[in-house]
Amino acid sequence: MATVELPESPAATARAGEFEYNFPAIRGVQAGREYYITMCPLRLIPRLFLFDEDELPAEMRAQRTLNRSRVPEMARYITENPDNYIFSALTASVDADVTFRSLMPEQSGPAERVGTLSIPMEAKFVINDGQHRRAAIQQALSENSALGDETIAIVMFMDVGLERCQQMFADLNRYAIRPSKSIGVLYDHRDPMAAVTRLVIDQIPLFKDLTETESNNLSPRSRKLFTLSALHTATGALLEGVEAETLTGRVDLAVRFWKAVADQFPLWKQVLRGDVTAGEVRKDFIHTHSVVLHALGIVGNILLTEHRDEDWTELLAGLQGLDWHRSAEDPWEGRATTGGRVTKSRANVQLTSEYIAQFLGLEDHNDGDSA
Repeated sequence: MATVELPESPAATARAGEFEYNFPAIRGVQAGREYYITMCPLRLIPRLFLFDEDELPAEMRAQRTLNRSRVPEMARYITENPDNYIFSALTASVDADVTFRSLMPEQSGPAERVGTLSIPMEAKFVINDGQHRRAAIQQALSENSALGDETIAIVMFMDVGLERCQQMFADLNRYAIRPSKSIGVLYDHRDPMAAVTRLVIDQIPLFKDLTETESNNLSPRSRKLFTLSALHTATGALLEGVEAETLTGRVDLAVRFWKAVADQFPLWKQVLRGDVTAGEVRKDFIHTHSVVLHALGIVGNILLTEHRDEDWTELLAGLQGLDWHRSAEDPWEGRATTGGRVTKSRANVQLTSEYIAQFLGLEDHNDGDSA
């Protein structure tokens, strides 16, 4: 079997009086049009690949305006994880006549598709998908120039005008779906709070069996009571500003609190035993909804900061005295519900947590905070 050797990175050459870039590339065909896949060192990305200026009106641009507030966070992701960050390929259009030279033109099939892509230096490269990644790479390079020798995949299409570029942007984003927060928490091994939440759920059998880990929403027929995203948010509120020497210590505090909370809701355990369905409980009661779980997390934060060594089951016993029916206008309308519908804005969470804390006789340390 023949061995094909490719150049390691784009090189600049002059041929017949014309300067050009030479990219190692693989040629493909989509919708009858040729496109090319190559690798490019990060240091060249800011110089080669442009994005439309913000001042141009939307109808004259090929993609959305750059959201500059997203760039620092993406750049930090690279610089803080230099050994295991990952960026997907950029997609760009090239407005020039290009030449593809196969390394094995006498061959047919895959071998013939590997070669060198020559692009005139005066060509314009426009990002169709990935302008925020491009900007983040530029900022990351300014903080750590050693990243410049690393590479990113580039998918290059031949430019056929603004209308085609705009259609490419629309098509590339047409079916893009942001993953749910729940599955993000499940798969995130960088965020310490995500790790705490997963460990807490694993140590509480009720949570482990009744928590939906992939979706942020529960269908009427789902046998789950909670979502991972809701418990993650609630546990984050619970442990906000709480000192613990180790990850295990934070997990133990959270497990202790949520077990004490579960003791106050017999219906949760009835669902676990199969005496009632999760759908019935979610339909008729409000205590498994994210707005209440978040509010309970805030109330728990008061216990951790002001009543850490006391019997939490005794302090939380008052929860059984509340009317948790979602139809109950007093106390939930205007707090956890609006017009009978469960709502979760920051104001809803704050009002709900304040009411629960007052009902339990706890001094709400968040009083006066802006909602």
